Amino acid sequence: MENVDSVRLDEELASDFAEYRRRRLSSWTNLTPAWAPDGIEPWPHDPGPPFEGWPGLAPENPVRSEGPTPEEAATSLLARLIETGEYGAEAGRLVLVPARRSSDALALIGWSAEAPLPLLCSLLRSWERRFGARVVAVSDSELHVSVARPPVDADHANLLALEHVLSTADNIVDDPPTPFPEYAADLVGRTSWSFWWD
Repeated sequence: MENVDSVRLDEELASDFAEYRRRRLSSWTNLTPAWAPDGIEPWPHDPGPPFEGWPGLAPENPVRSEGPTPEEAATSLLARLIETGEYGAEAGRLVLVPARRSSDALALIGWSAEAPLPLLCSLLRSWERRFGARVVAVSDSELHVSVARPPVDADHANLLALEHVLSTADNIVDDPPTPFPEYAADLVGRTSWSFWWD
């Protein structure tokens, strides 16, 4: 837990975004379609995030009486995962973790994926506070999070999408190759987020 407690989230994400932008800028500005073999659709152009510098964390979504509680959102996501067969009696196991909040569970169980665990747990703590997020299910390299107070407009979703990108999850933007604006737009009103690392 010490490593998680020592993460200065805003500073670390600002540094990570500067490096990410440096590596990706040429692909964002190059409008030439990428080469693809015959019969394969080329990947769509990704213009990248609409920010030149780190814009800061997405603002907190206020608690509203009409929305679901974080616990209700978590219950709903778990029911969907079981219903679809992703996590059920055959595939999943119930684990009780002595954590004060779900965002600390990954660190306490020593979850290992390709994810940078201290940064990810720090992000999860922050999302828990700002969006009513809860860790609901994990596997070898996959993480499912419920969201009680998702973004409600495009500007808010753009900021949050950048945080998702900087989580380093392979499914965010790169796999499948989803242009940043499409990924961000899909976060508006979305009550569950999934991440995986190859």
